[in-house]
Amino acid sequence: MSSAVRRVRLPRMPASAVPPMLSLTALAKAVPGGRILFQGLELTVAPGELVAIMGESGVGKSTLLNVVAGLDRPDFGSVTIDGVSLESLSDDERTLVRRDRLGFVFQAFHILPHLTLAQNVALPLVLQHAPARQAALRASAMLDAVGLEGRGGDYPRQLSGGELQRVAIARALVHRPALILADEPTGNLDPETAQRVMGLFIAQVRESGAAALLVTHSEVAAASADRILRLNGKGLTDRRG
Repeated sequence: MSSAVRRVRLPRMPASAVPPMLSLTALAKAVPGGRILFQGLELTVAPGELVAIMGESGVGKSTLLNVVAGLDRPDFGSVTIDGVSLESLSDDERTLVRRDRLGFVFQAFHILPHLTLAQNVALPLVLQHAPARQAALRASAMLDAVGLEGRGGDYPRQLSGGELQRVAIARALVHRPALILADEPTGNLDPETAQRVMGLFIAQVRESGAAALLVTHSEVAAASADRILRLNGKGLTDRRG
């Protein structure tokens, strides 16, 4: 690992006590006005496990991802990523956890229009101060992996929605994060494209070995998850509950 890349120092754990990649304990969050989105929420996600969370609009799925990412603070409870409690970290340390340990796939893609596809995909590595050649090679390999071979010099305006989401998947995985957070990644795609993109997302997450937390309305998007949970007034329950 390049000495130029700063990483949060994680505490050493005994080999017999490897923690879940993600652990949520007694988590609660309310919105202005006092409406409780969720409370008493408990969840563990193992390394390499994909968990899908379903629920209607407004139940707090995106808010939950923001809390998991340390972008929003819970009103009660704790979020632990790879054995480190976010509540124990400063704002700067949480930023480094997001940069180094997390990958994000958004419904709205969030691809920067003034950058080429290769530059967009390389952004997480650039933020880690990785050497330019290493970042370029890794970005090119990830574009190949998502079926966009030879397209690194193109600009986002030249791509379809499905292709843009492929770029977003490549960007989320390029720095080999430990945990992937995906917020309605196929919500802006037609059903056929959504199914293809979701299959690609699942395949790439499986290959990376990362843990993943997916929030979605879509049964199709959730179908390949190891577990499917529903977020509602009871917290997180089995989708049959």
